[in-house]
Amino acid sequence: MSPDPHRKPGSILRVAVAAPLMDAFDYLPPAPVSEGGSTAPSLLPGQRVLVPFGQGRRVGILLELRDTSDQDPARLKPIERPLDPHPVLGAADLTLIRWAADYYRQPIGEALFSALPARLRQAKPIIDEQVPGVSATPDGRALDLETLRRAPKQRELLALVRSVPEGIPVTDLNACLGPCAATLRSLRARGLLETCRIVPAGPVAHAPRVQPAPGPGLNTDQAEAVGRVAAGLGGFNPFLLDGVTGSGKTEVYIRLIEAAAARGAQTLLIVPEIGLTPQLRERLTSRLPDPPAVLHSGLAAGDRERAWHRAASGLAGVVLGTRSAVFVPLPRLGLILVDEEHDASLKQQEGFRYSARDVAVRRAQLLGCPVVLGSATPSLETLNNAQTARYGWLRLPQRAGAACTPRTSLLDIRNQPLQAGLSAVLREEMRTEIAAGNQVLLFLNRRGYAPVLTCHACGWVGDCPHCDARLTLHLARRRLWCHHCGWTRPLPSACPDCKGTDLRMLGRGTERLDEELRALFPGVGIARLDRDTTRRRGELARLLDEVRRGEVQILLGTQMLAKGHDFPGVTLVGILDLDQSLYASDFRAPERTAQLIVQVTGRAGRAERPGRVVLQTRHPEHPLLQSLLRDGYTGFATTALAERREAELPPFSHLALLRAEAPAAETATAFLNQARLIAEGPDEGRAEPLADSGVHCYGPVPAPMERRGGRYRAQLLIQSSQRPQLQRFLAGWSLALRALPRSKGLRWSLDVDPQDMY
Repeated sequence: MSPDPHRKPGSILRVAVAAPLMDAFDYLPPAPVSEGGSTAPSLLPGQRVLVPFGQGRRVGILLELRDTSDQDPARLKPIERPLDPHPVLGAADLTLIRWAADYYRQPIGEALFSALPARLRQAKPIIDEQVPGVSATPDGRALDLETLRRAPKQRELLALVRSVPEGIPVTDLNACLGPCAATLRSLRARGLLETCRIVPAGPVAHAPRVQPAPGPGLNTDQAEAVGRVAAGLGGFNPFLLDGVTGSGKTEVYIRLIEAAAARGAQTLLIVPEIGLTPQLRERLTSRLPDPPAVLHSGLAAGDRERAWHRAASGLAGVVLGTRSAVFVPLPRLGLILVDEEHDASLKQQEGFRYSARDVAVRRAQLLGCPVVLGSATPSLETLNNAQTARYGWLRLPQRAGAACTPRTSLLDIRNQPLQAGLSAVLREEMRTEIAAGNQVLLFLNRRGYAPVLTCHACGWVGDCPHCDARLTLHLARRRLWCHHCGWTRPLPSACPDCKGTDLRMLGRGTERLDEELRALFPGVGIARLDRDTTRRRGELARLLDEVRRGEVQILLGTQMLAKGHDFPGVTLVGILDLDQSLYASDFRAPERTAQLIVQVTGRAGRAERPGRVVLQTRHPEHPLLQSLLRDGYTGFATTALAERREAELPPFSHLALLRAEAPAAETATAFLNQARLIAEGPDEGRAEPLADSGVHCYGPVPAPMERRGGRYRAQLLIQSSQRPQLQRFLAGWSLALRALPRSKGLRWSLDVDPQDMY
């Protein structure tokens, strides 16, 4: 429409709301608030606003101010009011999120609101910036500190608080002195301290801190990596930091953070799962002048929002977070680090589906700063980018310090008697290492007691009534559990079919292995790390502390053990029952299996003591195992890339996966058939099909697990050799799909660059 000559320029407000709608909506400015004609405070893109929507009201994000609207301005409604005096998202943040929503074909409103703390997605004010703190009472300020010489921690804490008359946040005291709740209680009980609320001036900026610990010296490879990235600060430069396990990648990160801070820049460090890497946070806190702002879903909502505000205000020099942290506003961002860049957890699998690794690269490109992707087992996509010189390739081929690469051997267990799933050879090696004062790590990627419960009389098997899956026995809870939909039932005392009582457990999970090990190794400290044993907050940290103190001689668990942990006392790693993953149907399965084996192997021999790895298998001749043993991960990756090129699979093609699910299998398949017809056939308003000669559709086919949670799932695969070609197709196709009539109970999603073909 042509501009209204009576309407002020920029008086059309483009607003996105959190709804499954691809477009934003036009509104008018709020009505005058007084008879004098004064208007609401000036509106800026990135502000939260409250708008009428349908029969109710919604929180929206102002995207832009326009002169015109595609709609009749007479039909537009005014917004009710702005919710904040200033934008919560800056111009650079809006640009990044709009790009991500467009690339992944996701609703712009859902993408924008996923970047905000939970409270800010509602019509609530920004959280009170004041935090709990303590200050000295008159008695505390007058006390002679020498009277506390027999309580050195109380003396140190009181001296620190007295140095800041306005008071110190409790979080800053913990950062400076370590956990000090008991000391605070004692000083408050004596009337020397009192509680207060404080607006923090910055991350411990007003309180003297313990001098950061000095770092180890860098070897030649580490120094070269730091030098190359530091030289690129101030411009877009993507790097792969390809370092074997134990090669000192974290030390490289810390030196780069220091280099960025020297330029006044913030650093964003993204990790797959913050709960699995407590040592990283501890190390950053001990080495950097200020503790990092931490962002992950395990935090209380208030703590997470305060950390978000510290980052968005520029007060936090370092932000450490999981995948959603890739969108946190950072006004001084100058460096992005992505640790364990190969990890599938960096891909969001529900709602707004995005890859934090790939968004991080795009953010660095838009902003003009370096991005470093670190891994001991780089994804084949990233490795190909390094091999073709799209990324700088930084190699750390040697372990840091005196640590040696562990020796790995395959142990053929065919026709071998096993106890607790362990061969006689592995059991003897475990006893030898334990007797020498070392620690042993056993990896079994299956939690629970047993994966199958069956009736020996009639053959009944405990199946999930809602999924194409077996129920896993959790004996401690005396329940059968579906690990896919979460359905559970009590452990039956008799067979539900024939009422026989000879129920047998087949297979072995970590719970059963834990029980059997305690019988095999009486008096030996054993710790189990899996999702069941670490559900309670703080339990993982407690178990890891026991390992570090040497109270644990045998550590067993699932892939939780493979990520981000340093176990200097572990000299023997046993990998049990990994054979099933060698024959999975997903084309990424060999890559994921190789990465898992190498990551678990890397837990051995990380200190001065040499390490050894024993991989038990019934398929010692398997090409993947032989390749890893002979050529390491690099050799495996070279072969795998050649196979991917021959098969025209990523990174040599680009994929999108359309998934559909419904209460009936026919409903999901019918929708996908319609989707394929739209892609490949002409339409009334379109002479040519959407999919040109470079875009191919495959399917629809049932998902690898067709029935899950009582719903039937199917999928349609889209492949193209050119990314721009695929994006052009998806732009029109996704709009056409949203226009299709929706059958009852049907849900569908579009996954661009899918990482799992489930």
